Amino acid sequence: MTVTKMSWRPQYRSSKFRNVYGKVANREHCFDGIPITKNVHDNHFCAVNARFLAIVTESAGGGSFLVIPLEQTGRIEPNYPKVCGHQGNVLDIKWNPFIDNIIASCSEDTSVRIWEIPEGGLKRNMTEALLELHGHSRRVGLVEWHPTTNNILFSAGYDYKVLIWNLDVGEPVKMIDCHTDVILCMSFNTDGSLLTTTCKDKKLRVIEPRSGRVLQEANCKNHRVNRVVFLGNMKRLLTTGVSRWNTRQIALWDQEDLSMPLIEEEIDGLSGLLFPFYDADTHMLYLAGKGDGNIRYYEISTEKPYLSYLMEFRSPAPQKGLGVMPKHGLDVSACEVFRFYKLVTLKGLIEPISMIVPRRVSGAGLGSGRGACIAS
Repeated sequence: MTVTKMSWRPQYRSSKFRNVYGKVANREHCFDGIPITKNVHDNHFCAVNARFLAIVTESAGGGSFLVIPLEQTGRIEPNYPKVCGHQGNVLDIKWNPFIDNIIASCSEDTSVRIWEIPEGGLKRNMTEALLELHGHSRRVGLVEWHPTTNNILFSAGYDYKVLIWNLDVGEPVKMIDCHTDVILCMSFNTDGSLLTTTCKDKKLRVIEPRSGRVLQEANCKNHRVNRVVFLGNMKRLLTTGVSRWNTRQIALWDQEDLSMPLIEEEIDGLSGLLFPFYDADTHMLYLAGKGDGNIRYYEISTEKPYLSYLMEFRSPAPQKGLGVMPKHGLDVSACEVFRFYKLVTLKGLIEPISMIVPRRVSGAGLGSGRGACIAS
């Protein structure tokens, strides 16, 4: 008699990130008393690096933002010095990925400005920028640093143009003018050779920034795209948007063929924008809803089903935006793989949320758990 062995397969994809969990910092490690901007522009209004946290604030006349050294947690005094040189509301801020104390800001006053933050942070209000960049004819909604070339900055304005600035000369060296409406989001691939954009004209584009040529274009009628992110070197894009039934939706695309999404997945019926964040080291995708307190996370793979749901971090406090700590600022000894800085407008609070990978402890009978962080 022959015995046929049956192979049993679990329903989930086995993943070492299956048990990643979010850990909120203690209150004394949060930043409190911050007059976070009430602007409804769909940006994060927050930028963070290994040394400083920057937050766009409410201000009467002109626009301003705070820059706080990371170790200076707790309550921030109302008269804490600000960066306040813009004549209109600040709409976006981004730290230079190569120089820790250089930050770019853009504003409703049509300018882009580059600021140099002194060692140890601000001692008085800063009104003089290192550089003032004028080239847009309407307000500027987005700034993005080139990921591999120092001193190259991209800005997107409500004049439907993307300007590429060489900060060594303080001039725009290229203008990309293929958009027919307001640009909602910009994202680079890993080496910065490709730029993808979403636009109010309902089109998703992959652009070669050096030439300004549109390599791929998708007309997203069924999936109204809001945000887009390159998925590292996978040659994939992920967009978040709204389906024809007004539900929140994500779609995965092949960057070399935007004729059809590889997959579309409905998330929920809430109305807030979904912000996508991708971690190329762990292949994890985080989805955070504006106006709700949840952060869902998935694992991305090149094989079907491409997208595997892992878990959800839940919180009752709604987020206005989220800053993300660069990898070199994480505490790897605590098995931290990602860190958000969550803006809670109602409380004037910035709350760090660490994503932790629990590690199984080596040795018989020691088991595993959230407290166990020794790599096996």
